[in-house]
Order: sequence, then C-alpha cells, then structure tokens
Amino acid sequence: MAMESSIFPVPSELVIPPAAYTESHLHGQPVMLTMMVILAGTFGSLLGASITYWVARWLGYPFMLKFGKYVGITPEKMKKAELWVDNFGAGGIFIARLIPVVRHVIGIPAGVVKMRFSTFCFMTVLGSALWCTALTIFGLLTAEHMEAIITEQNFDSPEYQAAINSLTISVIILACVIVILYYIGIILHKRLLKKEAQKGTVDDEK
Repeated sequence: MAMESSIFPVPSELVIPPAAYTESHLHGQPVMLTMMVILAGTFGSLLGASITYWVARWLGYPFMLKFGKYVGITPEKMKKAELWVDNFGAGGIFIARLIPVVRHVIGIPAGVVKMRFSTFCFMTVLGSALWCTALTIFGLLTAEHMEAIITEQNFDSPEYQAAINSLTISVIILACVIVILYYIGIILHKRLLKKEAQKGTVDDEK
C-alpha cells in the first residue's frame, strides 16, 4: 500500500481484499483482524504518500516534470494533479484518495506547492481509511463465498452455485464502484481544464 501511494502504482484492489480474505480464512477474530487490515492499509498509504510529498517538495516541480516520466509520472498526470490541488485544496486530497490514477500522484503537487504537511496527512488518512474500509469489507464478503467454492466438491450443488453467484455480484459491484469513481475523476478533470481554458482566454483578452 505504501508503493500504491507513491510512484509505483500497485493496485490497492489487488492488495487489501486478498489480505482481508486471508485473515478471515486463517483466523477467527474477524472484527479485530478487519481493523488491523484497515489500519495497515491506511498506514501504508500515508507512508507512501508522505514520501512522495517530501521528495516532490525537496526536488521541486521542474525536476519532477523532467524526470518523472521515467517512473510513470507523465506531464499529463502532473498537470491533472496540479489542477486538482490548485482548485480543490485540502478537500481535493481527500477526493483524490478515492479516485484511480489521481490517487498515487496527488502527493507530488501537494509537495510542490508546499501544502501544510499536517493537513495533507489528515486528508490522506481520511480518504485512505475510507477506501481501505470499502476494500476490506469486499474482501470479507467474498471470503465466505471463496471458501464455499474451494471446498465444494459438487459443482452442481445449490451451495456452489449460490457462492458463485454471490461472488460474481460482489465483483461486479466493486468494478462498478471503481468505474464510477474513475469517471467522476474524468468529469472533474474536464471541468478543471475547461475552467483553466476560460481563465486563459480572459487573461489573453486583458
């Protein structure tokens, strides 16, 4: 999760649900282990985001713009994240933690513009905790179905079919949530670009 919140985009969807499933499968204290998975995921997100923040703050925007492309941080991503911070401020950090693509680079513009670190951390923790909670719940819900699928010998049994159907529905719901969040990010980004274009037109007229 620390890597997921830095320049190495490891999908959190492939980290938190399996962790929740594993803990639920191996141990018998789902409430405590659920909290541990959420806390571990949130701490990892904060760690990775903090490293990205300070690296960007120390090196500055020109360096990140010039060399970021070698680690997947393209100028387009930089521009998107920069607009995000400029227009939404601290609240934008919280929103960004819930949106794919933007989430793992948002620490760069926050560091470049020298946003207050305590504010950045607070919003990162809130957004990451919410996202990790959602993925953990998904992992726990699918754990029971996965157990039934793995242990069931009769593939035609009602229990097996019910488990397959429930797992499929859970995966579809998660996929829909991710797609919706992704398109929310696209819509917000297009609005920001339109706003910037209008601002540029006004400045040219002046």
